[in-house]
Amino acid sequence: MEYMQVNRANGRAADELRPIKLTRGVMKHAHGSCLAEFGDTRVLCAATIEEGVPGWRKGAKAGWVTAEYAMLPASTGKRCKREHANRKGRSMEIERLIGRSLRTVVNMKALGEYTVTVDCDVIQADGGTRTASITGAWVALQLERIPLMGQVAAISMGVVDGNTLLDLDYSEDSHAEVDMNLVATDTGEMIELQGTGEQAPFDRKRLNSLLDLGDKGIAELIELQRQALA
Repeated sequence: MEYMQVNRANGRAADELRPIKLTRGVMKHAHGSCLAEFGDTRVLCAATIEEGVPGWRKGAKAGWVTAEYAMLPASTGKRCKREHANRKGRSMEIERLIGRSLRTVVNMKALGEYTVTVDCDVIQADGGTRTASITGAWVALQLERIPLMGQVAAISMGVVDGNTLLDLDYSEDSHAEVDMNLVATDTGEMIELQGTGEQAPFDRKRLNSLLDLGDKGIAELIELQRQALA
């Protein structure tokens, strides 16, 4: 599918990802880690595994995978306060999304009664922090003791000034008419699709074009994950 020529930062095409870098093993004490860089967005993902499961999970003879997400104070232009007792609703929603996404590709029975926690800390934000978190979190999960059944990655799509674009940075996302996030596996199956008409409704034809863009982005991210592990 061909897309209109648009003026984007760094001369990106409408269907082009930002420069992506996934660096594995960046933390000494984490069982697994990855620094996910989507353009100027940088997320540090660290996975740890501990014996035992939440109380409601005991006796199931299966493990659990969960995530925590936070933005560091200087990750944006204006300092954001650290989250302690009063968690932000946005952070809680994103960390649940990360957890759901990762659990889809982990064999819980084979994991046994262990809990895997992936911490995703945004050290610099320029749009797409949740998609970078999920993509980097999967790389961090590459531990010998975690039985994986496939790959998972995430990407954003949107409509900006009437143009259908892939992998929005903050300048685009902040005034998008339609904002969408896709989480999918290496087999092309969708785990979650989040889409909102922020300024205007959108029809099925536009949705299909957004999904086509998302599929393209996911395929490229899956390959970048493989390269990071090579």
